[in-house]
Amino acid sequence: MLNRRTLLLTGAAATGATLIRPYAAMAESHGEMGGDTYPTDGGEITIHPVSHASFVMETPAGVIYVDPVGGGALYDDFPAPDLILLTHHHGDHFDPETLETLWNDDIEMIANPTVFEKLPEKMKAKTASMSNGDTGEARGLPIEAIPAYNTTEDRLQYHPEGRDNGYIVTIDGLRVYIAGDTEDIPEMRALENIDIAFVPFNLPYTMDEEQAASAVAEFAPRFVYPYHYRDSDPELFKRLLNEANSDPEVRMGPWYGQSI
Repeated sequence: MLNRRTLLLTGAAATGATLIRPYAAMAESHGEMGGDTYPTDGGEITIHPVSHASFVMETPAGVIYVDPVGGGALYDDFPAPDLILLTHHHGDHFDPETLETLWNDDIEMIANPTVFEKLPEKMKAKTASMSNGDTGEARGLPIEAIPAYNTTEDRLQYHPEGRDNGYIVTIDGLRVYIAGDTEDIPEMRALENIDIAFVPFNLPYTMDEEQAASAVAEFAPRFVYPYHYRDSDPELFKRLLNEANSDPEVRMGPWYGQSI
């Protein structure tokens, strides 16, 4: 059991709608820039892959950016962020110049402690620092900080246990898991009632396709997006899930249409 403490970001109005599981959401694809749309009782959630580990979610509670990097121009076609989630300090997840380009004083952020300490004071004032196991709320959305770390001996230096975050964001009852940089850790395998998951695989920094597929088959989200895979093989990941007779529907995104 994770020790938890509660944090609160005071932001714009929360949505009051709830959604009771199970529900019959089906992802509707709208093309490369249109994203995938998922219905909830409070409206729609639209997911836009941007690049590598960066994506945008339009939600009834506001627009969420996850690990935005690569320069502000990558985000010109998307609505401005209301909430930014930062998993850790590596350059493919945390880019101060991109944050500065996107920044306005109405934005709220959540970051792990390492990233929090690297932020300028104006951003710290709008950021909640969350450690593994913390729970919080931003824009009326419950948020959990999930551990993200390496377990294989020759990879331990990349993401040591206890430093970096994944997140679960609950939006009108729909639970979105953002794994960050991690291997198939026990905390991932133990997740329950995940609707949409973003799961990485690339060596040596995270895990291979077999580890990722095994973990996803175990915690069984309704939909899974392979991301942060660079030269790894998302089709192999999908095939391994199918061979395991696993239920998650694999959703592919244009993660590498741009370079970072």
